[in-house]
Amino acid sequence: MKLFWVGVVTAFLFYQGQGVAALFDFNETELSMIEAYEFGVSKLDYNPLMVGLTLIHTAGAKGAVCLDGTLPGYHWHRGYGSGANSWLIQLEGGGWCNNIRTCVYRKKTRRGSSAYMEKHIPFTGILSDKAEENPDFFDWNRVKLRYCDGASFTGDSENKAAQLQFRGQRIWLAAMEDLMTKGMRYAKQALLSGCSAGGLAAIVHCDEFRNLFPRTTKVKCLSDAGLFLDTVDVSGGRTLRSLYSGVVGLQGVQHNLPRICTNHLDPTSCFFPQNLINNIQTPLFILNAAYDSWQIQSSIAPPSADPHGYWHDCRLNHAKCSASQIRFLQGFRTQMLNVIKGFSMSRENGLFINSCFAHCQTERQDTWFADDSPEIRNKPIAIAVGDWYFDRAGRDDAVQFNESGYKTIKRRLLRKMQMQTANLPDIAIAYCEGLYWPLISNCCQLPSPIGY
Repeated sequence: MKLFWVGVVTAFLFYQGQGVAALFDFNETELSMIEAYEFGVSKLDYNPLMVGLTLIHTAGAKGAVCLDGTLPGYHWHRGYGSGANSWLIQLEGGGWCNNIRTCVYRKKTRRGSSAYMEKHIPFTGILSDKAEENPDFFDWNRVKLRYCDGASFTGDSENKAAQLQFRGQRIWLAAMEDLMTKGMRYAKQALLSGCSAGGLAAIVHCDEFRNLFPRTTKVKCLSDAGLFLDTVDVSGGRTLRSLYSGVVGLQGVQHNLPRICTNHLDPTSCFFPQNLINNIQTPLFILNAAYDSWQIQSSIAPPSADPHGYWHDCRLNHAKCSASQIRFLQGFRTQMLNVIKGFSMSRENGLFINSCFAHCQTERQDTWFADDSPEIRNKPIAIAVGDWYFDRAGRDDAVQFNESGYKTIKRRLLRKMQMQTANLPDIAIAYCEGLYWPLISNCCQLPSPIGY
């Protein structure tokens, strides 16, 4: 199994989306920020559990509504047996909107209105109800909170002229209050997780989530593909910082960011996880691809930063990257590893940083837990997360990354490819090393000139 996403534009065209997108004449970069990736159900999920949508009827009176004023909602599958009093909350991802134009577009989609949300969705990966697919959380209460605000569940503002409600923070609070009345207040164990924009939200709200429960409740957080970096794009600009600045200013996000950050940094900087993770008190697990495919395509090398299309082929297919492009992307990986160094020093935190070209790995069955899912130290993601959550892992097992495999992997690659050292750019090795050799066959494709 090789993770490989191409064709960004097609990923954003969901029902009713084509007509609306054409009406607003969005470019590819704008669409990627609004919607982010759509993830299909893997072939392994031949008969996934389908879970219905529950609207939060008490939310309206609290002003906790989607962009278009409709009620927010979630999908909940009840726990049973030993998991009856354990709760997993998964925060949905799906990009952001940073100005009136993009938010008006968004409110006509499932990312801004419950009127467009699917009535039933598959629960796979970390949400699966099958022990063979989700060994540690299959019998828990598993909830997927739908994302319809466009600011990672953090905004609290409105624009009456455009009929837009920016109420992400209120949606978060209303959902937690509603779930508390449905049994979550009795939780003995709880895990807040999220993917992409939801992974960012899981970081922002982690300590808030901890404070919902008594100290006797075991509470931890998991961020999947939420480590968005404040990095330079290929033009020398900062595409993602520009986007975040718009989100924070438009949606009133600054009032709901951790004060320990905003006391010394500007609000936009405090929307970047790298400025938050070292001060979170609750145990946190960061799962991220060092070559996050969304960040490569939409933050590092978006079309807006590449008007002449030099990066077009590389951003859609890393096997077509030149040596200099590989070197640039390797710098992104290095920046990510530097960002998490301080975070990794805490014995309570966990990490799984692989070198796949992927974005979101918890809800896909083929990446979460399958015969050929990504592994580090012979552990797939599901086992690494479970060992960390239940304290089954030692210090070295909980932090799943290092730099030790580089030279050995290079030698193996040279033997495998029967190539001379001169033909193998050093910088290319780290693309697929994943720190351990099995990841080359499990997860990655090698870039030219050493692709196979």
